[in-house]
Amino acid sequence: DVGGVALNLDTPDAVIEAATAMQERVRRVKPEARLDGFAVQTMIRRPRAFELIVGMTEDAQFGPVILFGEGGTGVEAIGDTAMALPPLDPVLAESLVAETRIGKLLRGYRGRPAVDMAAVTDVLIRVAQLAIDFDDIKELDVNPLLADENGVVAVDARIRIAPSDKAAGERLAIKPYPDELSGAVSLRDGQSVPVRPIRPTDAPRLQEMIRRSEPTDIRMRFMHAMKELPDKLAARLSQIDYAREMAFVAVEEGDEAGIIGVSRLVSDANNERAEYAVIVRSDWKGKGLGYGLMLRLIEHARERGLGTLFGEVLAQNRPMLEMCRDLGFEVQVNPDDHQLCDVTLTL
Repeated sequence: DVGGVALNLDTPDAVIEAATAMQERVRRVKPEARLDGFAVQTMIRRPRAFELIVGMTEDAQFGPVILFGEGGTGVEAIGDTAMALPPLDPVLAESLVAETRIGKLLRGYRGRPAVDMAAVTDVLIRVAQLAIDFDDIKELDVNPLLADENGVVAVDARIRIAPSDKAAGERLAIKPYPDELSGAVSLRDGQSVPVRPIRPTDAPRLQEMIRRSEPTDIRMRFMHAMKELPDKLAARLSQIDYAREMAFVAVEEGDEAGIIGVSRLVSDANNERAEYAVIVRSDWKGKGLGYGLMLRLIEHARERGLGTLFGEVLAQNRPMLEMCRDLGFEVQVNPDDHQLCDVTLTL
């Protein structure tokens, strides 16, 4: 590929004249270049479209980084860009767009219609997936990416590749969604309930689970009263780093797929000890769901090589303490607060 040119060519003769001129210029500048032909494409005309840039570069410390912002020829001068780490999902992609000034304009203003945001976020998610799937991609730029109410179209793109000196996936700062950990747990009556790792899009489902739980059950889990799960806390609990955290959610089957239980762990920096927590929606208590979620969490802790699982349980939370003893946890009254019990399981 020796380059291209954008011209207003209205007749076949004008196209031939432009191709001939390009051929002569290439022969003068790069006589050893081999020309296999010319590609002629229709000029994209979307006069009211926004010019965006979507890209990927490899940072020495964080690995692949996804870039989004206002594109066009003045992208460096304008400097309206934001970056995020892959993988991305619709929630994270929308957050990335919202960090830019042009992100606000994309919502529409003064009679200018909003762009197809689903199409924009889909591009970000796909570019992030390319960075995950192909370690040899070192840089990628789509600029401009035209976006309007009818969707998006990539006008120009560039990719730089080089052999990777790391194993597949090792360069990623954030571990991709571990879909392979999805499965099911069995209840006391033999019913099977789907269980999967939590997703960033689960934040509203977590809030709905809290709304449908009794105040006492919420206090047993969070150690204080709570009527609603705040947006920031819901985002924090659902957008986790799978490399050092894990949260398994049990979901109802059907279109709503509401969350009915969660077990989670957060490990230390050395991946040696992890604190756990578990909660079951009030209308699902007494069926063995919490026990099944804890078994799945313990199994996962052993698989990732953790040495100890520990937690704090209110002394009045007798069902949880009984379950911990049954699962092999050591239970001791907290020396500093007799209303708490320290529970520890050596793996």
